[in-house]
Amino acid sequence: MTAYAHSTRRPPKSLTEQEQRLLLKASGEHRAGFRDHVIFSIALGTGLREHEILALDVGDVFGGAGGGAGASGAKARRRLQLRVFKRSSDSPAEQEVILPDVVRAKLDKLYRWKKRNGESLAADAPIFVSRKGNRLSARQLRERFHHWQERAGFERRLGFHALRHTACSNLYRRTKNLRLTQRFARHKSIVTTSIYTHPTDEDLVRAVLDLPC
Repeated sequence: MTAYAHSTRRPPKSLTEQEQRLLLKASGEHRAGFRDHVIFSIALGTGLREHEILALDVGDVFGGAGGGAGASGAKARRRLQLRVFKRSSDSPAEQEVILPDVVRAKLDKLYRWKKRNGESLAADAPIFVSRKGNRLSARQLRERFHHWQERAGFERRLGFHALRHTACSNLYRRTKNLRLTQRFARHKSIVTTSIYTHPTDEDLVRAVLDLPC
């Protein structure tokens, strides 16, 4: 009985497809929300954790041939080498994530916005800053995430880490490849990744609706 209960445990909390659309739509419609929109897109497109996103500097993301991170023609890289990641202080191994083209385009737009508004584009300057120009804090990001959940009409309240779970669940659902999902999630153990193989409530609804009855 214990083994059965373990095998049927609920999957980690993640956003439904509708919630993902509503969140991106709500934050993307407002100029004041574009920074947050880009953060949500990064989380959904890469599975980066909260602290990994907030630690990103301009030089980590942007570069151009012969231009450097502060050049006017700087573009978001396809591959990011992370300086800060889970247990990075204990592990000498580098970690890398791939940015989807949609996310890169949004980052390029954010770069131009930062330039127009006089925000620092030095290589060691934070990409995501508060109204006071300081690096955005985890507390501030969580507050913004809850704000946009309300604006998007969510019927429940989720933590920011749900975006990472959503990204990993999306990748597994599309590929059915657990090893690929493990690499995407940057998990040491595939056992950790196996939580994304558990069916979601959406999966159950789809299956039931397709029953011949």
